[in-house]
Amino acid sequence: MKYLFVSDIHGSLPSLEKVLDFYKQEHCDMLCVLGDILNYGPRNRIPEGIDPKGIAERLNAMNENIITVRGNCDSEVDQMLLRFPIMSDYALIADNGQRMFLTHGHVYNEEKMPPCRHNLFVYGHTHLWKLERQDDGTVICNLGSPTFPKGGNVPTFGLYDNGTISVRTIDGEKLKELKINVQL
Repeated sequence: MKYLFVSDIHGSLPSLEKVLDFYKQEHCDMLCVLGDILNYGPRNRIPEGIDPKGIAERLNAMNENIITVRGNCDSEVDQMLLRFPIMSDYALIADNGQRMFLTHGHVYNEEKMPPCRHNLFVYGHTHLWKLERQDDGTVICNLGSPTFPKGGNVPTFGLYDNGTISVRTIDGEKLKELKINVQL
């Protein structure tokens, strides 16, 4: 299966639309949203094209193909707008021998790893994209943000396809990719 990963949309419908355009063009099977979906957060500026109801409509239309986890800006009020669950702190996907641990990053992160086995750890929260392999072979991927990238980075998201994870610009350009080559 082909998974598109995105985190930290923060209420920006134009950012989500660009990501969903890539999702359609690449014929992805699942959209994995790793938190901070509708709310822009008290420490961020108001994003361009803020439209939480529009985001809810777009995502609800594809609710059967979405996996989500809760971000630190997501709430039960947000859940009331969405027709798919968003309140879990993590999701675990097993795909063709690969175990992908998905989380937002405010509960589990590189300093506080989950107690389960996985060979791909995908998160967001910091708005700083990252893709590296640890000494034990685990691949760590921070998705950055399509709305509020930090550290001089461009807006980003991730793509997993047939054992390879890549970080992409919001226009789909590949910034970096790694093969997930450890079978658990």
